[in-house]
Amino acid sequence: MGSMTVPQIQLNDSTSIPQLGYGVFKVPADETEKAVSEALEIGYRHIDTAAIYGNEEGVGAAIKASGIPREELYITTKLWNDRHDGDEPFRAIEESLTKLGLDHVNLYLVHWPTPERDNYLNAWEKVVEIRERGLTTSAGVSNFLVPHLEKITAGGAVPAVNQIELHPRYQQRDVTQWCADHDIKIEAWGPLGQGKYDINALAPIIEAAQVHEKSAAQVVLRWHLQSGRIVFPKSVRRERLIENFEVFDFTLTDDEMDAINSLDTGDGSGRVGSHPNDVN
Repeated sequence: MGSMTVPQIQLNDSTSIPQLGYGVFKVPADETEKAVSEALEIGYRHIDTAAIYGNEEGVGAAIKASGIPREELYITTKLWNDRHDGDEPFRAIEESLTKLGLDHVNLYLVHWPTPERDNYLNAWEKVVEIRERGLTTSAGVSNFLVPHLEKITAGGAVPAVNQIELHPRYQQRDVTQWCADHDIKIEAWGPLGQGKYDINALAPIIEAAQVHEKSAAQVVLRWHLQSGRIVFPKSVRRERLIENFEVFDFTLTDDEMDAINSLDTGDGSGRVGSHPNDVN
């Protein structure tokens, strides 16, 4: 095991990102340092957090305690919805950096488009400026649908990534195709469906798991990786952290990939999180 096994994905800004990381969504603040420390010990080098998670300090404490050189780590955080106006994004990134104990993050994302507020274009332009100031290496968005992406890229900078809900029952083909056409890489959140449905009950996943002697979760993570997506499953259990990392020693066949692709409901009913138009 070790971070050497994780492939790097090239982004449109000439930087690269480890394709597999560790996400701390819903990891309690008082458990975050321990969880991230374990992830770093196992070999994870890409950590995904956000201001709203309330656990940036824990991530920062784990980074500091690890002794791992900063250049070996890839750290993402996100701008929350109430900081889109005016110069608020500049204050928000400074707060996040203070909590993380860092002078820059590797990726800063506009967390949600909040279309009813209609101030995400300003938020995006400020995040690009934050990148130009060196406070983040890359600039991206999260939960942006095609109309939001069209608005921010019309005559402006193109995000390096779009982090969206994506798992076997909900694959967001319209968004992923638009992003592919514009060289925006997809990061999948909720990559295993957040436990809202049983991936162990889906025939193509069970069959592939049996053939490769892997768990259903490992098969789904492998499907994401082979699809070219960036993924960061969340767990606070060491054995699951290790299991999620052991996905580089097997390959799904084209038929197995196609069968998992076919699990998409196609009508959006597989969504387990909030609709981006409803988060304001």
